[in-house]
Formats: sequence, C-alpha cells, structure tokens
Amino acid sequence: MQKSKRNEVISKSVDLNKEYSLQEAIDTIKKNSKVKFVETLDCAIRLGVDPRHADQMIRGTVSLPNGTVKEVRVLVVCKGAKAQEALDAGADYAGFEEYLEKIKSGWADIDVIVASPDTMADLGKLGKILGPKGLMPNPKSGTVTMDVAKAVKEVKAGKIEFRVEKAGIVHTALGKLNFETDKLVENTRAFLNTIIKMKPASAKGVYVKSVFLSSTMGPGLKITRDEVAH
Repeated sequence: MQKSKRNEVISKSVDLNKEYSLQEAIDTIKKNSKVKFVETLDCAIRLGVDPRHADQMIRGTVSLPNGTVKEVRVLVVCKGAKAQEALDAGADYAGFEEYLEKIKSGWADIDVIVASPDTMADLGKLGKILGPKGLMPNPKSGTVTMDVAKAVKEVKAGKIEFRVEKAGIVHTALGKLNFETDKLVENTRAFLNTIIKMKPASAKGVYVKSVFLSSTMGPGLKITRDEVAH
C-alpha cells in the first residue's frame, strides 16, 4: 500500500516500536498533527476480559477533570415539571411522548439520553432502535435518575460513558489536541484509573494488556506499563 506524504513524514518522526509515557506520547501526537482541523486525543485499552460473561462486561462513566470540549446534545425523557428542570440545567431537548414518537420515526440528533425511572417502561420498548446506537439510558451510567438536572450538568461538564467491545477493547475520546498537555494527561489518568478500579474478580491473568493513544488521523503510540497501575 502506497503511503501518503503525511504518513511518510509521521513515520520518520515517530517510533512506533517505542513505549511512551503519557506526557511524551501526547507531546509527540500534538507535534505530528498536521491536518487542517483540531484532532481529538483517542485512547484504546485492550483488556484481559471476556465480555460474553456478564460479570466481565466493563461498562461505566468517568467525569474527565478537564472535559472534552465536545458539544454533547442531551435529550431528557421525563414527565411533567421535570422537563423544565432539565432544560434549565442545560438539556437540549426534554419531554416525553413527543420524543418517543420522534425516535420511532428515525430522529437521532442526540448524543446522550437521560431518563426518569417512570419513563423507562415506555422507553425500553425502543431498545431495538436505541441499543445499537448506544443511546439507551442505564442506571449504572447515571442516565436513569430522578435528579435529571444533576445528570444533565454532569454530562455537559465532561462526563463520558464507555463500554468494552466484543474484542475486549475500550475506546474513548479524551479531549482535543489544543488542550494543554497536562490537561490531557489528567484526563487520560482519570480514565485509566476508572478502568483499573473496575477489574472483575473473575478476570484471570493480565487485566490491562495494552494502552494506546492516538489522534483522530494519526498512528497509535503504545503507553509504557509504568503508567498503568496493577
């Protein structure tokens, strides 16, 4: 496969066989970002778990200390006065039946759905639509709650949701490359520490097998195990 000029330049300045500290990796990624838009810092963690077993399904949320700067569009599915509470807290949309109908008709102009518990019986019927898109609210991620205002504020402030894929990989975005390096390091550590604390008792062998950081269009840099607590 023929390499682009950009990839040829990157391959000469980046050692893909090296293991990097978080700061060194992020500095290297920022230095080699040559595209015309602000790239995102992506993190991929390969875990020694089998997601087919319910007790090894790694899923949760983390509040990144420096946010992501991504404008997250939030729908709150709730009844009565809760809708105004959600809108006052910064929700983009809030309501009940009208939004269930919009979702049924194919509307998906949202990134996160927060729901009050009394709507889940109806919302659950849309699982075949919302599930594959990763939009179904879940109590474990804090998106099913009566305190919809708090949930909206947390999501808007940089709370992200993650889950392990079939191959045992957890992937998420940790901020924009125009963040200061120290802030991206803090976000990455917060994410890593959250994953480490979720190690299942039934997981055998090495739990965190590898950690890679990359930019949207750049190569992945392997993070040294010294940066990963055991």
